Amino acid sequence: MDTVTETELRGLRRRRPEVTGTVLAGRDGLLISSDLPATDATHLAALAAVSYGVGHQVADTVRGGSFRESVVHTSTGCVITYPAGRHALLTLVTEAGTDLEGLHEEARAVAERAGAAVDSQRVGATPVPEVHAVLTTRTPVGTLARRRPGATTDWGRSPF
Repeated sequence: MDTVTETELRGLRRRRPEVTGTVLAGRDGLLISSDLPATDATHLAALAAVSYGVGHQVADTVRGGSFRESVVHTSTGCVITYPAGRHALLTLVTEAGTDLEGLHEEARAVAERAGAAVDSQRVGATPVPEVHAVLTTRTPVGTLARRRPGATTDWGRSPF
């Protein structure tokens, strides 16, 4: 991961001690960076993508504009997911009693900067070839080799 992104996430944690964990993930659910234990981070990255997908669909269905964040309140705090650029999501784990309004403003700014850093890097798979490109050359049936009369084959035997 890019140094700018690491600096942004560390800075957010330093300024906001109520944030107990951060996960930066692709919108496909793959982990980019985190300060949580690896297993938790991997699972949270995948769940963040699901949360984003559902939230995005809900916003679209009710014609409520673009997705801004998803907040899950737990008995010990919150898990908040923000879009970060075109390809990433920023998820924060917070303690109970966190001032969410104050956190949202700062977290959205961090998500924007971290997302820009991710977007500037080449992310994802190699480009797909053009749709109308020739995939293979087909051999006409008339030019295929034919079985010679009287030739022996193993075709009649069982494979076992």
